[in-house]
Amino acid sequence: MNTIESLQWRYATKKFDANKKLSNTQINTLKEAFNLTATSYGLQPIKLVIIQHKKIQERLVSASWNQQQIAQASHVLVICIQDNFTSKEVENYFDLVKKTRNTPDKVLNSFRSFLVAEIDKKTPEELNTWNKNQAYLALGNLLTVCAVEQIDACPMEGFIPEQYDEILGLKAHGLTSTLVLPVGFRADDDAMKELAKVRKELKDSILEIS
Repeated sequence: MNTIESLQWRYATKKFDANKKLSNTQINTLKEAFNLTATSYGLQPIKLVIIQHKKIQERLVSASWNQQQIAQASHVLVICIQDNFTSKEVENYFDLVKKTRNTPDKVLNSFRSFLVAEIDKKTPEELNTWNKNQAYLALGNLLTVCAVEQIDACPMEGFIPEQYDEILGLKAHGLTSTLVLPVGFRADDDAMKELAKVRKELKDSILEIS
């Protein structure tokens, strides 16, 4: 399938086949895709937690408003933001730039100073909102990659982050759960899989200015 056919094939899977599992190659593709996601300034203030543990998945169902996809899915991906995000992350980023590109400090210093000041002036609430926006960028990227790779997925905001954080022990890693994406393969009897995709006409969703 081409890209548009893949996106038409994709839908928010309501029932997964619990007997089908993603291959290591498919999971590695999703890992790489997450890591390659565009983020503001390239700072990557997000982390992906990957769960393949049926007992844990079953515990997460009640924290997901009883959505059974969490237990049925091959894997559950949880996109998290970092707690206590500071300008130290900017310094770490520029250290990585220097290591990767061998860029001299005299080239980097001006942008580094600007970005440190931008982060330092934001309140913790503003940083959390900004970082959550990066999580949505990652979710969109993962959904597209899943479609191209013929992996079924169901993006979820409907869960209780505090309970996820507790069950998964995320606070010990300085993380807060933000978005959930169970992935796997659609069940043959998923009532949604044969339904036509409902979308506006292009003329109603796109404005072209030339």
